Amino acid sequence: MPVADTLASAVSAIAAEAGRLALARYGQDVRKWEKSPNNFVCEVDLAIDELLRARLSALLPDAGWLSEETADDLARLSASRVWVVDPIDGTRDFLRHRPGWAISVALVENGQPVIGVLDAPVRGEHWLAERGKGATRNGIPLIASDRIELTGARVPADDLPRIDRHLTMVDKPNSIALRMAMVASAEADLLATFRWGNEWDIAAATLIAREAGAKVTDALGKKLRFNTPAGEAFGVLTAAPGIHQAAADHLRDRAVEALGRPRF
Repeated sequence: MPVADTLASAVSAIAAEAGRLALARYGQDVRKWEKSPNNFVCEVDLAIDELLRARLSALLPDAGWLSEETADDLARLSASRVWVVDPIDGTRDFLRHRPGWAISVALVENGQPVIGVLDAPVRGEHWLAERGKGATRNGIPLIASDRIELTGARVPADDLPRIDRHLTMVDKPNSIALRMAMVASAEADLLATFRWGNEWDIAAATLIAREAGAKVTDALGKKLRFNTPAGEAFGVLTAAPGIHQAAADHLRDRAVEALGRPRF
């Protein structure tokens, strides 16, 4: 087996192990607290972070580390390869005993994800992508939608503003990574956010969506880059390739307006 395949398989197995650990605590009362207003973390986040760091660092001892639940070490900026991890993307759903959360693990090389894994154990879904080799869910290859008309495009959302009423709402998991993965699996056609967000939320899902044929950019339609000093990106626009440009055009004014707002 080629070395890259061995590494991707190992990362996949580690994410699945983390998913089993999370699932064992799912539905129980767990200790939780606010890192910032309305931004919760729980003891399971930290346990999974510890497990992932131990296992992934053993795979690539020289790789940097960027995780939601670890103090940032900017030494990662000098590393050619960096693990970008969200131990539980969608902690709110985890705490509310809802299924819309996932373990998110990406290996970033020279600014771009080369391996991406999402493990969503309550949903029974395991997503894996390797750069240039496609994406799968539970071993089945994924192909993004071939939609070419923006009208009617399916969007994971709880509500749509009047200006977007030509779009179609579908169920929205709390995890943004899972919403992006819905575009990869052709269960949605479009996902967009207009705020500064963290790389760990989108790194793995970016590769999964790209390898399924979707186009992924920031909210302004610009190329995403990972392992940046701030560890952030301005929104994300994930769409079926045939509607990405139309979506970017439709959403640009709102994205520009949001970019100009004070961040705090």
